[in-house]
Amino acid sequence: MEPGAEPVIYRSPLPAVAVPERTVPEHVLHRARHNDKIALVDAVTDESLTYAELAEQVEAVARGLVRTGIRPGDTVAITSPNRPRFAVGLHAVMAAGATAALINPMLTPREIARLNKLANVSRTLDLDDLPLGGNDSLPPGNPRARAVVLFSSGTTGVAKAVGLSHRAVVANLEQHRPGWHIGETDVLAANLPFFHVYGFTIILNSGLLGGATLVTMPRGDAATYLRRLADHRVTRAYLVPPLAAAIADHAGPVPDLCLHHVLCGAAPLDDAVRREAERKLRAPVRQGYGLTEAGGTHQTFDDDVASDPTSIGVLCPGTQARVVEPGTTTDAPEGEMLLRGPQVMDGYVGDEEATRQAFADGWLRTGDLVRVHEGRFHVVDRIKEMIKYKGYQVAPAELEALLRRHPAVRDAAVVGAPDRVNGEVPKAFVVTEGDVTAEELMAFVAAEVAPYKKVRQIVFVREIPRSVSGKVLRRTLKEADR
Repeated sequence: MEPGAEPVIYRSPLPAVAVPERTVPEHVLHRARHNDKIALVDAVTDESLTYAELAEQVEAVARGLVRTGIRPGDTVAITSPNRPRFAVGLHAVMAAGATAALINPMLTPREIARLNKLANVSRTLDLDDLPLGGNDSLPPGNPRARAVVLFSSGTTGVAKAVGLSHRAVVANLEQHRPGWHIGETDVLAANLPFFHVYGFTIILNSGLLGGATLVTMPRGDAATYLRRLADHRVTRAYLVPPLAAAIADHAGPVPDLCLHHVLCGAAPLDDAVRREAERKLRAPVRQGYGLTEAGGTHQTFDDDVASDPTSIGVLCPGTQARVVEPGTTTDAPEGEMLLRGPQVMDGYVGDEEATRQAFADGWLRTGDLVRVHEGRFHVVDRIKEMIKYKGYQVAPAELEALLRRHPAVRDAAVVGAPDRVNGEVPKAFVVTEGDVTAEELMAFVAAEVAPYKKVRQIVFVREIPRSVSGKVLRRTLKEADR
């Protein structure tokens, strides 16, 4: 950008939306109390809740939490797979004035303890033993208070606790409504985890706000997933690239489906995979974009599915973007995407320095390299070093530190190796100073981390290439290993 020139700012083709001054439970459940329609049903256990039951249980559990000492400013952890009762616990915590910290149940106790400490968790909520209150008064709702803590590794590979206010979440929900017309006739596949921003905002709370029915289900193979879509007459499905690839590769019969829209997110989708998945599902498969720090920021509108399917769509209403040379605020035709809007995070909990580094003149740095064509955004590459395995984020720095703890390892670097089924898999380059096999090192790591973080490939090398500042040159490693 020339000195004195105005920056290029991209905007949504739709006008900004009004953001109601409500808390998340007030906004999402404000029409639920007298609605006997099924809100959530589990595809495996048949556990279900109507909207009226959901609203009643949220209030009862919120009063129970207040009775047991939960107060505004407290943080309560929920560590659970998707199930109907997840919505009860989540909204009850927020209705009690506390913050809900959503934690991946696949993590090891050591990893969970670390995240609890990071988010200042004071209690963990047991969804099978929810406290029920009597006449305890609930605190007045504060839309500016922190609603939820989600976990992201940001741009450095170190886990961070992302604080989102009620207003930020409500804003993001409202931003999606003009483009996605989710209504009472919709049935949503809720197979992606609610502890992730994709599941939390785009599926769970968008679905409940629209009055749809959500079908919670664990991950399964393509045949099982397709059968569940058919059995529950799902109209909207949500994918990540590994699931899209599994559907594309599915060789068996596909049951009759009722799909109208399919969204794929969390990582870029190969277009050949998209086309084949679209053929199997007999519905348009389109991509979106978001990140933990800002929720969903790009979408393809329901009435615009004929648009470029290789893009992540256009900006959501009220969201602005810039494209700059990475690490700067200088405009570029292809570069790092910066974002701002009412849905952006308050900051990283307890980490002012990381929060400061995440922003540039009020714009959130995404760490993603993009280009824009006719208002539609295309993700070119990730500036971030995160590995995305089946939609999960894996921090190379965490695995490198763990590998270096092994007595036979002198140095290590981890990169993402392309994998058709999983998206990427962690691949380690290791410098040893003793006898050790690749199998022994992979087992050493596997014993300390969640299954999706396991190192899947190991290459022994003489040295790890680094910059003069000591940073691992991961691109050099990838290019040398081709």
